[in-house]
Amino acid sequence: MRQASIYDTTLRDGTQAEELHLTTEDKIRIACKLDELGIHYIEGGWPGSNPTDKLFFKEIRNYSLKNAKIAAFGSTHNNKSAPDSDPNLKAILESGVEVATIFGKTWDFHVTHALRVTLPRNLELIQGSLAALRPGLRELFYDAEHFFDGFKANPEYALSCLKAARAAGADVLVLCDTNGGTMTSELAEIIARVQAALPGAALGIHTHNDAELAVANSLEAVRLGAVQVQGTVNGYGERCGNANLCSIIPSLELKLGVSCIGPENLKKLTSVSHYVSETVNVRPFPRQPYVGGSAFAHKGGVHVSAVVKNPETYEHIRPELVGNVNRILLSDLAGRSNILFKARQYGYDLDKDDPAVLDLLAELKRRETMGYEYSVAEASYEILFFRMMGWSKRYFQLVNYRVLDAVNADKEPFSEATVMLQVRGEVAHTAATGRGPVNALDVALRRALEPSYPTLAQMRLLDFKVRVMSLLNRDGGGTASFVRVLIESGDKQDRWTTVGVSHNIIEASWQALVDSINYKLFKDDPQKWPQPGGKHDTQK
Repeated sequence: MRQASIYDTTLRDGTQAEELHLTTEDKIRIACKLDELGIHYIEGGWPGSNPTDKLFFKEIRNYSLKNAKIAAFGSTHNNKSAPDSDPNLKAILESGVEVATIFGKTWDFHVTHALRVTLPRNLELIQGSLAALRPGLRELFYDAEHFFDGFKANPEYALSCLKAARAAGADVLVLCDTNGGTMTSELAEIIARVQAALPGAALGIHTHNDAELAVANSLEAVRLGAVQVQGTVNGYGERCGNANLCSIIPSLELKLGVSCIGPENLKKLTSVSHYVSETVNVRPFPRQPYVGGSAFAHKGGVHVSAVVKNPETYEHIRPELVGNVNRILLSDLAGRSNILFKARQYGYDLDKDDPAVLDLLAELKRRETMGYEYSVAEASYEILFFRMMGWSKRYFQLVNYRVLDAVNADKEPFSEATVMLQVRGEVAHTAATGRGPVNALDVALRRALEPSYPTLAQMRLLDFKVRVMSLLNRDGGGTASFVRVLIESGDKQDRWTTVGVSHNIIEASWQALVDSINYKLFKDDPQKWPQPGGKHDTQK
């Protein structure tokens, strides 16, 4: 089986995404997680460019990585200095790494307009920089920046840059589609010409996603013989991002038969993707191939019916191969197959003609016509399911609530909420102020419940979305429309989403808050929901 090494540049190229910033501690955590995944090279950044990267290279020495080699990154030396005295090259050698990647200009347009040196001088910069580093490193890679654009403009010069790097000792010549606009057919043709001009040279690939081809171009390069693939977790990077390793790795392993991290490590891919997104504080993209929450989600009744019989009918791989799971979504498109599948997940073996199934399906469709969205609020659906199965346990019951919006003496707006609940046989009557009515309700609700259910203190609201259901204008639309509120909550172990719908935004928020709290209490309840003993008895 062919092999390709994976070179991760999340800690350097990934941080160039506009919404992304990493501390040294963040970089250390991600590097350790990538090492667990079996990544071969982890690019830590520029050792001499900023304090964060400098500290990273110092601290990472204290960790015994099992799989990955830490690589430093830098550019060719300054035109006005000698390579031996260049501070960036010296910082690379002083960082203690055994692997380094140097990028250099390969497009004649960039040489004359950005670097502002002659074409022969740029070749000297490439060769001198790599030659200066070669004795102090075990492995040395050359990133040929803008290679494909450069080749299209001046193939002779682009090839001369590769030859200079190879002569200076570069182990791998990495062909970069830096502007991300190269078509796959162009890339294939250019790689073939490079291989003809430099027989035996080890090639790598580094692509950007500006034309939505970064993954395709990376895979094509490996198919043609590239031995190293550079990219980032979740495709993070400048502009439209870098090549997404979370798509490249499983495609290599499962589609092209190219070994990179191995089948056991591949099962960790989804969890690593989510771990990195949490660390960088960027919401996961649900429709991301292989690792996204929607990658193996099924909503239409026809699809679900087929998937229940055999998942291969609508899944190109088994999700567990990449550590993901398939999901059956509930919506107005749902059929009985959706209900039966979810019931089995909860431990109920229902019959498709069971009245409970038909009642639940009818209720689901009725609610969705009002604007409920259970395909993204599975916690609310789980609560609805057990209610309709006859679950009667109540952690608390509402007596009433009231919200008042006012202005204080400093003419600053504030909200006050009063809540009365029946909790374990007693009435809890609490009040709270907050920054807006939902915050005030949340604080008052928790204040009433936490004495009886202290684990609620671990729960946090993670996201809050409001949408006016303008299409549901039976009562005139506009300000009379239904409003849907989605609340995402979480604790140390899990995160879940609940939904509320009403003409009143506060009531919709209350519904979602109550569902979220009920779900948290259910998760922490040692008795949990009633344990089914097989088929549901609809006569009970």
